Amino acid sequence: MTEETLFTKIRDREIPSDIVYEDDEIFAFRDINPQAPTHVLVVPKAVIPTVNDLDETQAGLIGRMFLVAQRIAREDGIAESGYRLVMNTNADGGQTVFHIHLHVIGGRTMEWPPG
Repeated sequence: MTEETLFTKIRDREIPSDIVYEDDEIFAFRDINPQAPTHVLVVPKAVIPTVNDLDETQAGLIGRMFLVAQRIAREDGIAESGYRLVMNTNADGGQTVFHIHLHVIGGRTMEWPPG
């Protein structure tokens, strides 16, 4: 049985969301608590809890997630000005939903460290 997460509920349309991209393996939606004008989460449909749970067979999936992020940045008009891609791992890394996801954040100047 597949583990249920907040993201599987969004994937399965049990929770409404502003989905901006979807294919057979990946979906993407706008964050409900955006940290910038563009803040989209790119999520694999399969539940992979953390980056530490990835294996070599999923390298293509992860690459496709970055290509989807690139497409979203282009469609939102932030590709040329710049954007940040973030994937948090485990609690100390800031991960709150244990279903890997890539944050696409842009539309404002990013600082480092984040502030």
